[in-house]
Amino acid sequence: MSSSVPSAPARDLPEAAGLAARLAPALDGDVILPGDPAYDAALPGFNLALAHRPALVVRATSPEDVVATVRAAADLGFRVGVRSTGHSAAATGPDDVLLDVSALDRLEVDPAARTATVGPGVAWQAVLTAGAAHGLGGLCGSSPHVGVVGYTLGGGLGPLARTFGFAADHVGAIDVVTAAGDLVTATPTQHEDLFWALRGGGGAFGVVVSMTFDLFPLETVRAGTLWFDVDDAPAVLHRWRAEIAHLPEDVSTSVARMNLPPMPEVPEPLRGRALLVVRYVRDGDLAASDPLVDALRQVATPVLDTVGDLPYARIGEVHADPDAPMPLVDRGGLLHTLTEDAVDAFLGAVPPDSPVLAAEIRLLGGAVARPAGVPNAVGGRDASFTLFLGALAAPVGPPDIAARLQQVSDTMAPWSTGGALLNFAGPRDAVAASLVHRAYGPTYDRLVALRRRLDPDGVLAPSARWD
Repeated sequence: MSSSVPSAPARDLPEAAGLAARLAPALDGDVILPGDPAYDAALPGFNLALAHRPALVVRATSPEDVVATVRAAADLGFRVGVRSTGHSAAATGPDDVLLDVSALDRLEVDPAARTATVGPGVAWQAVLTAGAAHGLGGLCGSSPHVGVVGYTLGGGLGPLARTFGFAADHVGAIDVVTAAGDLVTATPTQHEDLFWALRGGGGAFGVVVSMTFDLFPLETVRAGTLWFDVDDAPAVLHRWRAEIAHLPEDVSTSVARMNLPPMPEVPEPLRGRALLVVRYVRDGDLAASDPLVDALRQVATPVLDTVGDLPYARIGEVHADPDAPMPLVDRGGLLHTLTEDAVDAFLGAVPPDSPVLAAEIRLLGGAVARPAGVPNAVGGRDASFTLFLGALAAPVGPPDIAARLQQVSDTMAPWSTGGALLNFAGPRDAVAASLVHRAYGPTYDRLVALRRRLDPDGVLAPSARWD
């Protein structure tokens, strides 16, 4: 599938060849230059709307490969863009080395300590499966196909966030290669500033090669999705808004307006339909009632109702996010409140004929609103809701799809905090940078100062939000 982002030419081949000549004998992994038959195949990630055209690609197979790559790139004036599982929202260009660390896929579960240690190439489903053998689970996001490390560095807002907080709140140690090419271990007592920044500030402060984090006793949860026809959306969403004011912290929930395409991958009852989706996850006593779900079932009859007891290892079924690469464009935000007028505005902004595939409002509060036991850089804790908008990029979607998403965002501006969570801000553009800045508040200046100290030459600039 072709990309909607024009490809820049790779850097002059002699310069890239010089870097490759220095790296090749120092690495166990591969160095791939433009013109190599493997070059084009090494570029695409999960988001096909991003066009990578780096000076060269390095496929690292060890932390030592990462150290050697960062040092050589810095010495020769190249920048480093990191790709772990391929869901990164930053494209690499002609002055960059695309450092692929997907082969660093170490996964160890310590059931006694209730921790997992992973490399950057590990996706959440592997952790969920390994943890399930011990009755344990990690704080994954809506999609178990996303990488653990990248998700957690950006904060990590998952289906049980109101109960446990952000994934970044539960990290114990991080092995990271700094922009200077040093491999260090950051913990609450070692390289404390780096440890603080990495947990919520993203990948701009180093290349993570290993992360240790907490697991929780999570075997079975009450979870699932209520799919309602769009004609029932106003009544259902207004009732959802009224009911969430009374929710305990063991419940996390979101609503989404979805316009599903008529594709065979979509279940037949939902295929080609405009819908309102309510997602629901509760940890705790499985014999307890679910007043929110019961109330919504009384408002209207769902087209499809999957709420029930669900093994936590299958938590990805709640959001059922796509697991195949596609061209995506998104935009996010944070809301301080959701009034009756906000509900009406939200539904009006995403009509059934809209090219917006998904517009989600996710309830925050609970453990999300409380600071981590060991302070970290996560921003936006004071918001009440997230707003997330997603669509297919051109040429699959309309050429003005980014503007269409912005229109929806602008419609919700009266209820917006003006900020966005790092993982939900959207493409790395001026709008997203402003959203991130506002969400972090005073923390933003500390992150900028720390980045300038740790990476004064911008070696890791392609992944930065802190320039």
